[in-house]
Amino acid sequence: MKTVLHKIASFFMALIVLFSTLSFTVDMHYCGDSLIDVAVLKPAETCGMVMHMNADKTISENKCCTDEQIVVEGQKELKTSFEKLSFDQQVFLTAYIFTSLNLFEGLKENIIPFQHYTPPLLVTEILIENETFLI
Repeated sequence: MKTVLHKIASFFMALIVLFSTLSFTVDMHYCGDSLIDVAVLKPAETCGMVMHMNADKTISENKCCTDEQIVVEGQKELKTSFEKLSFDQQVFLTAYIFTSLNLFEGLKENIIPFQHYTPPLLVTEILIENETFLI
């Protein structure tokens, strides 16, 4: 049970790290006031209202069409600096590591407190006397 919970917690922490560092772009194309296309991670498709200019000039879109781009930036740096710990933080970290390592340390010998205890003698079978049988 403990290993299953440990694996589930590790999986969710990996997802948190993944989504905190993920960055993506959302492109939207408007024709007038209406939204024509929304695309994630690729350019949005246009509505087809493109005017052709002379051969010397490039193709330009009509003035009624607009493109909007939303960029969501993820976290860039994950490594924190452990060199800038104060003395109190170093003492706390050392004490925490020491106690957590010694917390699961086993006993040197297995102590059985009822080793020299003899069980009581059975005079009669209690189940047969009370006629209680487990089916």
